[in-house]
Amino acid sequence: MKRFLLLITLAFLCSCKPAQKTTVELPPIEVKKEEKKIPEQKVYRAANTRLSDIQHLELRVSFDWNKKYLFGEATLSVKPYWYPQNMLYLDARGMEIKEVSLVTTKEKKPLVYEYKNDSLFISLDKTYTRDESYKVFIDYIAKPDELKKVGGSSAISSDKGLYFINADGSDLKKPKQIWTQGETQSNSVWFPTIDSPNEQFTQELYITVDTSYVTLSNGLLISSIINKNQGTRTDYWKQTIPHAPYLVMMAIGKYAVVKDKWRKISVDYYVEPEYAPHARAIFGNTPEMLEFYSKKLGVDYPWEKYAQVVVRDFVSGAMENTTATIHGEFLQTDSRYLLDNNFEDVIAHELFHHWFGDLVTCESWSNISMNESFATYGEYLWNEYKYGRDHADAGLNNDLDAYTGQPRARHKHLIRFDYQNREDVFDVVSYQKGGRVLHMLRNMVGDEAFFKSLQLYLNRHRHQPVEAHQLRLAMEEVTGRDLNWFFNQWFFNNGHPELEINYEWDDVNKKQKVIIEQKQDFENNPFYRLPMAIDIYTAGGKQRYQVE
Repeated sequence: MKRFLLLITLAFLCSCKPAQKTTVELPPIEVKKEEKKIPEQKVYRAANTRLSDIQHLELRVSFDWNKKYLFGEATLSVKPYWYPQNMLYLDARGMEIKEVSLVTTKEKKPLVYEYKNDSLFISLDKTYTRDESYKVFIDYIAKPDELKKVGGSSAISSDKGLYFINADGSDLKKPKQIWTQGETQSNSVWFPTIDSPNEQFTQELYITVDTSYVTLSNGLLISSIINKNQGTRTDYWKQTIPHAPYLVMMAIGKYAVVKDKWRKISVDYYVEPEYAPHARAIFGNTPEMLEFYSKKLGVDYPWEKYAQVVVRDFVSGAMENTTATIHGEFLQTDSRYLLDNNFEDVIAHELFHHWFGDLVTCESWSNISMNESFATYGEYLWNEYKYGRDHADAGLNNDLDAYTGQPRARHKHLIRFDYQNREDVFDVVSYQKGGRVLHMLRNMVGDEAFFKSLQLYLNRHRHQPVEAHQLRLAMEEVTGRDLNWFFNQWFFNNGHPELEINYEWDDVNKKQKVIIEQKQDFENNPFYRLPMAIDIYTAGGKQRYQVE
């Protein structure tokens, strides 16, 4: 208030014309120069700028097990995203590029290209507009075991992309396998692409292997042809529904395939032959999960099939590749072990991703919560439905313990634009805390509004990249409530409240006092707006009070 009044006074005095000119000599003022520190610029991880858009990928692959090489031929159908383009930039890690050509109706025309720093810069034959598409053919060799730089994180221990397991067969206790792991940006090790979660395309994959091996990829198996005089077979997998590059997969091994079904969709379990008798005990609730999630969300499972495969030496727990989830070998066990243990949380988590992550995909790794928080909450929903609220709540409490058990986690935002390494966003904040935030949101708006909002969100943004604001807008449209405060508080801020709750009974006035204090460090945490319910139990029953 003082500053406001002073400014008004000064403005008034300055606006008055002086009666006479007065000169005032001021004593010299010593000015001490101070070095001003330039504030350190914060990291901001923006979504990938979309210059070009891959419409379709056709990929033909074969292998040299001894060298651990993949021989690939990729044909990419591309168009400019918005602005005219005369260049195409692709991610291609650790490859040997043999040919880059433009595919026309009559022939392949060689294109000028430069390959450096794991990027392929292709000069096109002309400038294309967004209404024009073109095809580029690339002949290459992928050499994942010769990568100069291999990284990883606690969640995904390696980013090599393509893995040859027991390639020389020297380990008699381990099968020979090939499998892929694309998240976050590792699929560009085995095929050239725009390796970003906000890219989407359909695909065809031709896999040539020895006839003794079984293959699995995204979409449907269209044909399986024995190649004459070679002892090999080419399997043709086709996915007609677009998805993100990191969700492309293949798995190759000597598998038994146990077939199941949900409605008219094939549900298959790929396990090592000795575990085939136990496959239904491990995965058998999958069809029921598909039915439950389809009804609960009001959006039917949106893909052509659902398969699950177990691989050796997997670099993560499991991965929700579209239509074909990969699980680590811990899942492969016998029926006796399953009497006291099950892996339904993992199975439910990866399946729920087929709505949240695969159908609707985070536009950047900063928004990974739009994938992982939902998949974590998918575990809760399944347990609540199948085993009851108490069982589900116990899992929710375990999530809380996991989050609070890592003190540094409180400094991280759920939607995180300042990460140092994109692999680091796969943590207790994106998973466990995020799942609990969704549970709070559900309780606040009510079940009917919550699931109606999710239905709107999924249908409106299917096969599109999203950020958290699009979830907020769907919630606001259904509920009619402004939820900026909730998303700002829980999605775009860090920390959590620390509450002290005390009770006082006023015997004279027969009143119960509930005293709730927030005790967190307010320098590093916000003061939270907390809607909650307080139940009062009397001889007449329970009465609920909604308070903030």
